[in-house]
Amino acid sequence: MAITSANQLELLQTAEAVAREKMIDPGLVVDAMEESLARAAKSRYGSEMDIRVSIDRKTGKATFTRVRSVVEDDALENYQAEFTVEQAKQYMADPKVGDTFVEEVPPVEMGRIAAQSAKQVILQRVREAERDRQYEEFKDRAGTIINALVKREEYGNVIVDVGAGEGILRRNEKIGRESYRPNDRIRCYIKDVRREPRGPQIFLSRTAPEFMAELFKMEVPEIYDGIIQIKAVARDPGSRAKIAVISNDGSIDPVGACVGMRGSRVQAVVNELQGEKIDIIPWNDDQPTFLVNALQPAEVSKVVLDEEAGKIEVVVPEEQLSLAIGRRGQNVRLASQLTGLDIDIMTEEEESARRQKEFEARTGLFMETLDLDEFFAQLLVSEGFTNLEEVAYVELDELTVIDGVDEGTAEELQARARDYLEAKAKAAIDAARALGAEDSLIQFDGLTPPMIEALAKDDIKTLEDFATCADWELAGGWTNDNGERVKDDGILEPFGMSLEEAQTLVMTARVMLGWVDPDDLLGAEDSAEDLVEGDEEEAGA
Repeated sequence: MAITSANQLELLQTAEAVAREKMIDPGLVVDAMEESLARAAKSRYGSEMDIRVSIDRKTGKATFTRVRSVVEDDALENYQAEFTVEQAKQYMADPKVGDTFVEEVPPVEMGRIAAQSAKQVILQRVREAERDRQYEEFKDRAGTIINALVKREEYGNVIVDVGAGEGILRRNEKIGRESYRPNDRIRCYIKDVRREPRGPQIFLSRTAPEFMAELFKMEVPEIYDGIIQIKAVARDPGSRAKIAVISNDGSIDPVGACVGMRGSRVQAVVNELQGEKIDIIPWNDDQPTFLVNALQPAEVSKVVLDEEAGKIEVVVPEEQLSLAIGRRGQNVRLASQLTGLDIDIMTEEEESARRQKEFEARTGLFMETLDLDEFFAQLLVSEGFTNLEEVAYVELDELTVIDGVDEGTAEELQARARDYLEAKAKAAIDAARALGAEDSLIQFDGLTPPMIEALAKDDIKTLEDFATCADWELAGGWTNDNGERVKDDGILEPFGMSLEEAQTLVMTARVMLGWVDPDDLLGAEDSAEDLVEGDEEEAGA
């Protein structure tokens, strides 16, 4: 194909047609044509030459030019695209390093291979421009619902037409076993929009909890207006879901507003979610109260919250146990997701048996260590004492309020408890030393003798060893193994060590060893405090 006056205008017409079809800037198509023509010219004149092509945006005329740059004598590498100052003098009046000399060269005739290569360049550039336009259009729409048209299904993944491109609904983002045919209309949640070198950039979901929240926003005007807030959502896609709502207007019932007249609003969401049953729950800032609501329709007798461990124990009547747990644990699992707490459910009989067992264990502990009779040991447990440290170090008046305990008896009890604890501490330190624990670890504040013994048994024998530990190695934590949460036991977890305490101890050890500058730690804490204050101010505004 030769670039002649006969087809110059055709170039512009082609560019305009492609741009209209792909909804991109015609200039991008012309740029791609210039690049493809330049490649063809280089194959004709030589790849070492710097050949450039410029297409007039009005007439379509293509101008081919060769560009040469003036360089230092010792920098001359490419003789076809560069020349020295001396060599340039025969072409330029007063050449200087950095100047360029441009001369027009005859247009080239494109052979079949060159034409095919040019076509590939144009198509590639057009695809890139189309993808950039699609990304720019959808990047701010992540987190919203879109109506899409099914195009095809590939290996269980559904490719949909989103109007200005393609999106993908992956197999694991579909509800249950739902299947679609070409040209079916579906509603999806835009989960993510990101740049990808190939394939769709728009990732859709119908199983995301946010999808259900957005559906309620569409069906319930009070949610759209901000009168009712969705505080949490938990889903078992296609089966059951729980949604927690709260009203900012005391005169509006959040649950009733979401249910709608004769259930019309919630039914519209249920129909979209393939019959997924939805429990609408009133949100409460008091976690135990909220949990009782979340476990509906089961009735709860008692709730015991352990805030430090992030766990909660729920006691239910025997006849309510299966209802509280749900089929395959569904009800308690959704309630756990909704509240963010680990939930242990037990019957009233199980709780009574457990408390009796704890009572007997503590009674036995006091009888053995303090040399008390059973009645006196039971008296201590009944008054709320759970361990020897409490007996040894409480104020005397907390012991003398017990019937039959005078000041002298209280002092004797504390002396026995302290003697036992000191002997136990000495035995633990001796055992740790026998295992190789060094004074740097033994004298470190914040670790008790039993903790030091446990560390030594785990081959942590010096302060340097301790400083290399991660907080979760000490306090325990959870890891994700193929989608399942797996518990990692911490070395000091049996002693009630929290992640925050472990982190503080490890950082203190690193500062003492000179591994960390304390000023850097202070700066990081100040930055974190500023960030929290900024968030609070923004929330207040």
